[in-house]
Amino acid sequence: MGLFERYLTVWVALGIAAGVGLGLLAPTAFEGIAALEIAHVNLVVAVFIWVMIYPMMIQIDWSAVKDVGKKPRGLMLTLVVNWLIKPFTMAALGVLFFQYIFAPWVDPQSASEYIAGMILLGVAPCTAMVFVWSQLVKGDANYTLVQVSVNDLIMVVAFAPIAAFLLGVTNITVPWETLVLSTVLYVVLPLAAGMATRHLLQRRSSHAVADFVAKLKPWSVIGLIATVVLLFGFQAETIVAKPLVIAMIAVPLIVQSYGIFIISYIAAKALSLPHNVAGPACLIGTSNFFELAVAVAISLFGLQSGAALATVVGVLVEVPVMLSLVAIINRTQHWFAPGHA
Repeated sequence: MGLFERYLTVWVALGIAAGVGLGLLAPTAFEGIAALEIAHVNLVVAVFIWVMIYPMMIQIDWSAVKDVGKKPRGLMLTLVVNWLIKPFTMAALGVLFFQYIFAPWVDPQSASEYIAGMILLGVAPCTAMVFVWSQLVKGDANYTLVQVSVNDLIMVVAFAPIAAFLLGVTNITVPWETLVLSTVLYVVLPLAAGMATRHLLQRRSSHAVADFVAKLKPWSVIGLIATVVLLFGFQAETIVAKPLVIAMIAVPLIVQSYGIFIISYIAAKALSLPHNVAGPACLIGTSNFFELAVAVAISLFGLQSGAALATVVGVLVEVPVMLSLVAIINRTQHWFAPGHA
């Protein structure tokens, strides 16, 4: 591991501190960057996510992708956790904390909005960042692509009905612009670029792909840190203005993340999944498609609503939590078989 990978947690912590500090010192600059968006997808963040996931896209071997269907257990684990477990545990935790545990400190209207935001996070499995987490746990790039793609297809038909059921409303409109644009920016375009790069490199020599990816790895981590700086910079004033509210919202989100991970990891072990499939399968279920959740929260409840705030808190807690899970997966890889299954 290089210097960046070895001390990744330290760099992220520094990125969080830098983001909050810069956001307070230069709020106008971050407001300008935040305004560079289309359909609630920030274009600057998209560029940094590109930098993160491009190395993994180069590693995808299309001749091996077709074989993923012959080994469906990891895919089935992801689908069961994402669509039959995760949305409902998130709703239950939201109710538990904000209608009971935190009820003395939160008014009922705000509580219901916080719960709504958490539900929207729970119904939106991650798309882009999963490629980063998968790379950090040395996941199977081909399998991760299929897992993300299948979840995206299911999200098109399942997101609105499940969210409507859990929220108790019927007027949920899926922001198709956000869903489609995010998929194109975070999956289709970097995948096409990765395919083209891989094709050119393979024509050069048998080891050119591995050499090129090794050179790009530090840039992948730099992209992650830059994303963290931006995300925390965007919300710096909110973090300082509402620390207690943010802390309360973060508690059930963190419990959900670790709880879903434990369920997934135990199931992966029981299914005898190899480490390079088990790791990404568990991380996909744990992380969230925050752009979609934020967009729906704003459209349903308004920009200044508790629901929108809850989805933003989901963004803030995700990176530190996911890095801790990456560390757990890497330290327990001996629990799983190293090969494919």
